[in-house]
Amino acid sequence: MPDQRSLSVSETRSAPSAMVLVDHVSRFFQRGDERLDVLSELFLEIATGEFLALMGPSGSGKTTLLNLIAGLDQPSRGDVWVNQQKVSVMSEAQLAAWRTRNVGFIFQFYHLLPVLTAFENVELPLLLLPMSSKKRIEQVNIALELVGLNNRSKHLPSQLSGGQQQRVGIARAIVTDPALIVADEPTGDLDARSANDILDLLGELKTSLGKTILLVTHDPRAARRADRILYLDKGKLVAEPDASWRDGH
Repeated sequence: MPDQRSLSVSETRSAPSAMVLVDHVSRFFQRGDERLDVLSELFLEIATGEFLALMGPSGSGKTTLLNLIAGLDQPSRGDVWVNQQKVSVMSEAQLAAWRTRNVGFIFQFYHLLPVLTAFENVELPLLLLPMSSKKRIEQVNIALELVGLNNRSKHLPSQLSGGQQQRVGIARAIVTDPALIVADEPTGDLDARSANDILDLLGELKTSLGKTILLVTHDPRAARRADRILYLDKGKLVAEPDASWRDGH
């Protein structure tokens, strides 16, 4: 896997040891004279190599928190550290470069380009890095082998099952050897057997490769695969979900 050197940021000297530190973060949006508070004074630590599941009802702020940790959004107040980098102070250009090397994204609906083969879809993130063609081919083959699809590299997404397409998505997420993998409802569009296979694969990424994984899910069965489950409700982390939401799911 490629060298994992991160962008140099002035705050690195006091960087925390946890893989992720969300330090008293608030996120709000302004709509005219009205302020919409999504996250409020949130504090969260995720250890290196931890598999964390985040649950909560729709509108609780799960996706907002995931976007802050992944460098897709910035907090209104507070700081976000990932892999010893203070991402909440980076510019858009710095964030784009940082995400390519440090974060792997797994989505519910795969987001594969239909005109590209499995190999070409996995290769896409590497095209943003200074890497030779030979090295790219090597990296893509390694990633496809890790997800068990090295024999499907020339197939288009339409020629693959839903579970196989999600495996291509996971290979794309790990091909740059990121420190953190964020998975937003990765089993939400899969049948039970395929979902179980994907969860097995995520567990293997944590166990064998030492990846830190943040899983956002509504499915308690998926969440139970994690080392730890946290619940987000109305922008705050709570020990247990609201009874009405828990009973409904």
